[in-house]
Amino acid sequence: MEVVSASHGVFGPLLGKLTALLAKECGRLKGVRREIRALRSELASMHAALREYTKLEEPDDQVKTWISLVRELAYDTEDVFDKFINRLGNGQDDGGFKEFFRKTARRLKTLGARRGIAGQIDDLKVRINQVKELKDCYKLNDAPSSTTGHATVDPRLHALFSEEARLVGIDGPRDDLANWMVEGNNSSEHLKVLSIVGFGGLGKTTVAKEVRQKIGGHFDCRAFVSVSQKPDIKKIIKDVISQVSIQDGCTDNWDERKSIAKLRELLQDKRYLVIIDDIWSTLAWEAVKCAFPENNHSSRIIVTTRDVQVARSCCQSGDDRIYQMKGLSKLDSKRLFSKRIFGSEDCCPGVLNEVSNEILKKCGGLPLAIISISGLLANIPAVKEEWVKIKRSIGSALQNNQSLEGMSSILLLGYNHLPPNLKTCLLYLSAFPEDFVIKRCELVRQWIAEGFIPEERGQSQQDVAEHYFYELINKSMVQPWDIEPDGKVRACRVHDMILEILISKSCEDNFITVVGSGQAHLSNHHSVIRRLSIQHIDQNLASKLAKEDLTHVRSLIITAQSGGIEHLPSLVKFEALRILDFAFHHDLQEYIMKGLDKLSKLKYLKLMGRGTTKLPPGIVRLHDLQTLDLQGTNVKELPDGFVQMTELQHLLTEGFAKMPNGIGGMMNLWEISSFDITRSPANAVDFGNLANLNTLSVKLDSGLSEEHRRREEMFLSSMCKLGNCKLQHLTIDRFGGSLEFLDSWSPLPSSLQTCRLSGYSCFSDFPKWIAPALTNLSFLSIGLTKLTVEGLHTLGELPALLILHLQIKTGPGDRIIVQHNCFPSLNEFTTSAKKGANFIFMKGAMPKLEILGMSINLSVGKTYGFYTGMENLGCLRELRLTLPCKDGTPFDDTPAAAVIRKEAVAAFAREAASHANHPSGFLTDETGMMTFLE
Repeated sequence: MEVVSASHGVFGPLLGKLTALLAKECGRLKGVRREIRALRSELASMHAALREYTKLEEPDDQVKTWISLVRELAYDTEDVFDKFINRLGNGQDDGGFKEFFRKTARRLKTLGARRGIAGQIDDLKVRINQVKELKDCYKLNDAPSSTTGHATVDPRLHALFSEEARLVGIDGPRDDLANWMVEGNNSSEHLKVLSIVGFGGLGKTTVAKEVRQKIGGHFDCRAFVSVSQKPDIKKIIKDVISQVSIQDGCTDNWDERKSIAKLRELLQDKRYLVIIDDIWSTLAWEAVKCAFPENNHSSRIIVTTRDVQVARSCCQSGDDRIYQMKGLSKLDSKRLFSKRIFGSEDCCPGVLNEVSNEILKKCGGLPLAIISISGLLANIPAVKEEWVKIKRSIGSALQNNQSLEGMSSILLLGYNHLPPNLKTCLLYLSAFPEDFVIKRCELVRQWIAEGFIPEERGQSQQDVAEHYFYELINKSMVQPWDIEPDGKVRACRVHDMILEILISKSCEDNFITVVGSGQAHLSNHHSVIRRLSIQHIDQNLASKLAKEDLTHVRSLIITAQSGGIEHLPSLVKFEALRILDFAFHHDLQEYIMKGLDKLSKLKYLKLMGRGTTKLPPGIVRLHDLQTLDLQGTNVKELPDGFVQMTELQHLLTEGFAKMPNGIGGMMNLWEISSFDITRSPANAVDFGNLANLNTLSVKLDSGLSEEHRRREEMFLSSMCKLGNCKLQHLTIDRFGGSLEFLDSWSPLPSSLQTCRLSGYSCFSDFPKWIAPALTNLSFLSIGLTKLTVEGLHTLGELPALLILHLQIKTGPGDRIIVQHNCFPSLNEFTTSAKKGANFIFMKGAMPKLEILGMSINLSVGKTYGFYTGMENLGCLRELRLTLPCKDGTPFDDTPAAAVIRKEAVAAFAREAASHANHPSGFLTDETGMMTFLE
């Protein structure tokens, strides 16, 4: 499957579309077929040339210009044929009189369509000839197959020879790693590897060099080699040999195998310290590591890399260590900044403090950025207005200012090393403003809707897109945000300096046009806008947009937080739109009612704003729509005929809308969120045939009527049908009443990973169908009438459970003992009990628990001195303790209650203080007052 890419544009999908068009009825229209075939042939030839030119590391300006022209030509060609296909209709036949009238109408309609497409194809042919002539004129056929010219300077050299006195914030990491490298020499004589990982410019090489400087005297020999993106293994090995011995040039004629054998011989009886800097792949590590023998002399290897996967491959032993580099703190950033400009750490004039802080925020703790930009500022007058200009122009300065060339080169190394598909997905992030938290689930849906994601054997597009997301994190191109206990990342952010690079590249390739918030002005963009990111809206910007040709915009992403939507051009003008994303709340009701139903190519639609209460009836004609995200709106009911949108995969609502009748026929649905089963028609609850359903979130109100029981029966029937399907995530919000009717749920979806069953009275005890059947369950939130020891211990057998949240109506009258081997994988355990629930943890219980939250019953706790066995939770790092609003003890409103609460806080604080990890924590009382356990 060919995909849309930043470098090739829509060439791949376009050629597939033209091939499919020739096979359909519209491809047999008189005069059209021949033209389409000729056009496809010319475009295929251009695509082949484009593939070759985009492989060049540094194409010259003429090649860049030709690439841009060809890419834009492909985009325009697809737009032309999309309009043509849309005018012809979908070509489906119903037979009988309907078919007769349809064919008659089609003949009349296609007369105009043929004339239109013929004229537009003629225009395209003229452009194709022009592009071909330019290729010959530029003599691009003679373009070199690889970059030639002057040798490039390694931009990391400054890290190798930086003066220690000029370094800031490095003491802590250096001392920590140095101590780890040499500790336990007598008991740890085998080879150990330290991987320092982080994105470019964080100072990995500098830290490695400083560690070597500090501990080098402990070793018989030392070496430093750089691997880089295109490693020459033979040269690397010979470089190490030259540093650990004197060979007088006799290694010149050695091949790779002989060089490795010699190095192993030289190191066999020595304690060595080797820094292998800048490794980009596991293959490079595998090739290099065999040269370093395990000689039981406490030797050490330090590796630096940008890739988490590479770091892991280097650290296979349990004694090895991965160190994740972090940016400088605000204080250290300020110190480094001032030291570089003014020669002292506290000499920044007060008038420059504000702009200095704004520049440092953009640097985001990145030492390379701070050093580079401070070097630039040191050469201009220390005047606020001049510094403000620099702050505003950092993006363009990265391209054009020689002072920042080294930083730009280092940041671009990571981008240039990415494969084309990942480059495209990363460039798409330039659509989001600084500090914007980009949700993983929304991002991967947009990538798919844009056509960036291929179909791969054995994997869905969703799986491939998720893999791309984590690849960008592992390669340190984006920063993970909100990491769950199972390692899944809910969102990401882009470092400001990386974002500046991405915006620059997007502008260069006419990939995304960013306007608002001080970004590019419309006057600076290419002739045609392909994707538009609006980060601020006002009447002036809206009036400029109104003069633009918006018919080629494929994505419209609006992250502006203020109003002004009413000033935007009508949606009718965005006829090629695939993605429409309103990231913040706006009053959209009037805006979307005019033109939304005309966006025939739309695949992703996200609306926000409580003022949005209904959708235009014509939305049912958006047959290509894959995602409809109405979270954040007040849409409670979907239009008639909604189930005709059979391509829909993600249907997300807010406030629990009615489930549409016939939803069971929407076979591509992958996610259904926040529907009210009780308010929905009974027949709409029949969704058990949705074989691809992965995520389901519904609401059930309480009630004893026949209608309530019927819906419960229909819901249970659907859930039983889903037992053999791919359901992984289930949420049922029960408002009053129980979920005991689910006791007969069978078969169960063995793939279920998260299960939220909310409400204090959902079940009288743990339902028997949860354990031990759901072996893949990693998250469980459940409401219980009461908690029993037997039920808790049965649940403790689940092997994959990482998070357990319990809502308990009636707590036990005594404490509950959690036994050895219960909950082997649990990371987070929290309880919310109206009368409290006290636990004591035996040795070996919950061995991986990091977060503990408990509602404490004061009377039960006092009986046992508030002891919890906290010391047996070896991984504990955070405590969240609460006193229920109505504890049910005689101490609630008496002075004695205050004394007992004080005793509780003191007891928990003592346990936390004596714990090896010294977990942080707090206790919240009935009034909401929080007391930290110190």
